[in-house]
Amino acid sequence: MNKNVIRSITAIAVLFCLLWLIGLGWAVGEYYAGKPEKVPEAKVSKKVENKKGLTIVALGDSLTRGTGDETGKGYVGDLIDEIKDKTKRPVQLTNLGIIGQRSDQLRSQVQETEVGRQIQKADIVLVTIGGNDLFRGGQGLSDFKTDEIATIEKKYLDNLKYIFDQIRKYNSNANVFFIGLYNPFIELDQGKEMSKVVRQWNYDSAEVSAIYPKIVFVPTFDLFELRVNDYLYTDKFHPNSKGYRLIAERVASLLTW
Repeated sequence: MNKNVIRSITAIAVLFCLLWLIGLGWAVGEYYAGKPEKVPEAKVSKKVENKKGLTIVALGDSLTRGTGDETGKGYVGDLIDEIKDKTKRPVQLTNLGIIGQRSDQLRSQVQETEVGRQIQKADIVLVTIGGNDLFRGGQGLSDFKTDEIATIEKKYLDNLKYIFDQIRKYNSNANVFFIGLYNPFIELDQGKEMSKVVRQWNYDSAEVSAIYPKIVFVPTFDLFELRVNDYLYTDKFHPNSKGYRLIAERVASLLTW
């Protein structure tokens, strides 16, 4: 093969190579010209704490007020501390508890316009009631076997239904936690008999609670049953700080965070 033929073949090869490179460059240019500019990926931020606050309304008697708690918190204060610690959410509390309040008095209270307005805003409603109806400052110990107890309980349950009806009238979405009774007199001579009465009241109260959506009966009888004196204030009736803490923990265990 002479030199002229070799040169011709080489020239043709170079030409084809140049044409291929030009075509490749054109194709790549067309591809990127028609492709939208890549948007930088958004940086994934760390989990943002939920700052939406919770509104809690507490109703009831001296247990709602925290009588007997040396810290002054009561179960309501302990529960709020628990909620803040677990959720990092701010909590607004309206404590409407009244020392010595009975169910008929709470029935009247929930009819008040301002009380209804507070319940309407609530995410959670806490209720303690019934202890003063049953125990009546210790009088319940002397007549717990009489028919009077049955009459008192019937009135109490009627009041409880009305109270729950009113709460649901004002607010159909709030979670309502109704705290059951414990027996502070369990270690007295009539303590075991009184325990039967308390358990029956709790059972009937739980049945009423179960009628309503999102109203939860919270048992406390078992918390105090074995070591009642360890968890009572010096008046031997109200819980001390340890007793209130037990109640708060029981309620907290039922919350969904």
